[in-house]
Amino acid sequence: MIGARSRRILITGGNAGLGLALAKKLARRHSLLLSGRKSQNEVAGTLPPGAGYVVADQSDPEKSALALVRGIRDFGWDGLDNAVLNAGIGIAAVDGVDSAEAIRQTLDVNLLAAILQARALFPLLKKSSGTLTLIGSVAHKGSATIPAYAASKAGLHGFARALRSEWKGQVAVQVLHPGPAKTDIHEKAGYDPGRMRALFLAPDDIAAMMASAIASRRSPATLSWVRYLNGGAFTGRRL
Repeated sequence: MIGARSRRILITGGNAGLGLALAKKLARRHSLLLSGRKSQNEVAGTLPPGAGYVVADQSDPEKSALALVRGIRDFGWDGLDNAVLNAGIGIAAVDGVDSAEAIRQTLDVNLLAAILQARALFPLLKKSSGTLTLIGSVAHKGSATIPAYAASKAGLHGFARALRSEWKGQVAVQVLHPGPAKTDIHEKAGYDPGRMRALFLAPDDIAAMMASAIASRRSPATLSWVRYLNGGAFTGRRL
């Protein structure tokens, strides 16, 4: 039974990194459905108690969108209060040049999947006057080490601006741009940040800023050291 102040929240990529950190922060107050490409058995024991899980592989954007809608129905929800499209990948470029395969994979997972998922989730969000949150990156302004990744996040930024206008009065839309976090995304991308990693923010702190930004519905919002030093992880609206 969903309490009066509880929300139905979908988080893609919710089985690892910032998605999992956000899920753990929200699990006590809200009903959560998380998604990822790993199987149910692979994520068993890692998700917050009570959270549902659906397998949705973003490398196949169209199928991932269908999987999310089916998973929401199977979970017993007829609407969504929040959809946080967080799943993504990064692939470090070799000498500043992405391979064609890396470009296609990055854009499919980070951009095309989010676009198709947003379209598929719109009726469920509209029913609840909900909020769609796209998770971008400070890299959307450009990054020499991950150009395709930067392009995909710039695409999300533009997509969010368009949807805010198109869906005005029906569904709130926002894009959040987290700074570097101490997750395994850089290792998976094949990039070693070296000593710079010491300056990365803890996932829990970024998750706290994400939750506050989601509650406020403001867009765009940059979640980096500047906001953190101004108390962003400890102040602001509660989701």
